[in-house]
Amino acid sequence: MELFNSLKSRLETYDKPFKHWAVNQPLTELAIKEICNADIANPIKQGLAYDGTRAIDGGEGEFREGIKTGGKAKKYRCFVTQENAKSFPELTKFINELASKNVYQYISELIKKDLSNSFVRVEVICDRQGFWLKPHCDIKEKLLSSLVFVNPFNESENLGTDFYDEKLNKVKTVPYKNNYGYFFTSGPNTWHGMEKKEIKNERRCVQVNYVSFKTDWKVKA
Repeated sequence: MELFNSLKSRLETYDKPFKHWAVNQPLTELAIKEICNADIANPIKQGLAYDGTRAIDGGEGEFREGIKTGGKAKKYRCFVTQENAKSFPELTKFINELASKNVYQYISELIKKDLSNSFVRVEVICDRQGFWLKPHCDIKEKLLSSLVFVNPFNESENLGTDFYDEKLNKVKTVPYKNNYGYFFTSGPNTWHGMEKKEIKNERRCVQVNYVSFKTDWKVKA
């Protein structure tokens, strides 16, 4: 119950530029190893250029609506599903904790959004040199947006997510620290992204969402 312990005792709340929470040490060491060891294809080696979206040259609309088919992006995104769960036993435990009633109810109270009919979606991410993410607000189907950083290569803390005000002025950067992250709920003016920065080796993290569309992981009643 590392996640729940983190939510209960290692959580910080911020109001600017929009309401969000920072969470410290939500992952077990074994989960961190799975994130670091996940084999994720490098799009640059396939001649694809980062275009400011996670979709990478195709599939953006479909992925943003939660549809798993179509687009070149599918090859470069690693969602944890029932099909590959055996390769991610610790992250599957993490997903089950997210889907547990005590955890999603606790988060629901924080973000003031009902998660009782939601689904969990977890993606292991490996960003390489040249990655950037244009400022955007998440779709309403993302009831909660979260990123937890894993920094095995001692990359700069400046590689965290950038938060912007409604005029798209950068207000803060969430530090890219190992086993540290943030979450917020989708809404107007929740502008976030990542400006072009130097990634020396890899930028590893795990993206966590509660979503209203179907995934393999329904929260428990």
